[in-house]
Amino acid sequence: MRAALICLLVSGCCAFSGPTWQGPPSDHFDGTHFLPPLRLERGVGDFARWQRERNRPEWHEISATPGPRPPARVPLGSLRVTFVNHATVLLQIHGMNILTDPIWSERCSPLQTVGPRRVRPPGIRFEDLPVIDAVLLSHDHYDHMDVPTLRRIERTFPRARIYAGLGNAEFLRSAGLRHVYDLDWWQEVRYGFATIVGVPAQHFSGRGLCDRNGTLFLGYVVRGPAGSVFFAGDTGYSPHFAEIRKRLGPMRLAVLPVGAYKPEWFMSPMHMSPSQAMHAQDDLGAPVAVGMHFGTFQLADEPQDDPERVASDRFWILDFGEGRDVR
Repeated sequence: MRAALICLLVSGCCAFSGPTWQGPPSDHFDGTHFLPPLRLERGVGDFARWQRERNRPEWHEISATPGPRPPARVPLGSLRVTFVNHATVLLQIHGMNILTDPIWSERCSPLQTVGPRRVRPPGIRFEDLPVIDAVLLSHDHYDHMDVPTLRRIERTFPRARIYAGLGNAEFLRSAGLRHVYDLDWWQEVRYGFATIVGVPAQHFSGRGLCDRNGTLFLGYVVRGPAGSVFFAGDTGYSPHFAEIRKRLGPMRLAVLPVGAYKPEWFMSPMHMSPSQAMHAQDDLGAPVAVGMHFGTFQLADEPQDDPERVASDRFWILDFGEGRDVR
């Protein structure tokens, strides 16, 4: 995501690059690099133009009281969603607790002294989390794969499983994490009451300058007795949403990114606007969607409160720390 571009420039070399996937070619892997559905990406020249022309609005820091402690579990058949911050969402599904792209660090950067710094604290204190059964990681950018937070999760919840795209398990294990599993697009794994399915995303990967698209970026569908829940991770808009519904059926809930999308000429291959997220919700057949990927790190040029304009009974923009039951 956009944070990666900033962090790559901060690193300035290959020092922070991770290992890359080694495997046979496929329809989205050319033997060396993974390919997004639309095959659209932005290069160094585009990035330089954005930096030269950008009109960055002012964001302000927000001091906020953390939200209430989520329930330990939800009953069988129930579904609850809690927005923590950025792309970190607590999904409580049919008795299971699943955390997406968790980040409690102050910065999303290879260094905790430079790089994008949060403007608002996490909406839930880490100490108030219920027992976490699974963690879903969409890709390896620093604002989505935060190693200090993942280490803390594994220390606190030693039975939690971590799922990530192809090629990421090797890096995470080298960082001291143990219960890590790679998934490909359309690959399924059964865990507890749920079937977790890796699904396509229109994005890219890389933690340094020398590993771009060397590991897989993806979203997830969690299927079970409480219905199907979609977590997009980081993605631009593309026909992959309609393909997910075609293959896996309509979603009961879709968790969709709505931030870091301006200027759209530069960001559209990797991030959705709020209006595009609403189209994605329709493509997925989801009666309810929740917005995420906003209001935590200033990664692009939209106003701080921009996502609030799409809030509705169908498309929820939750406050940090707010949880709601999905009926």
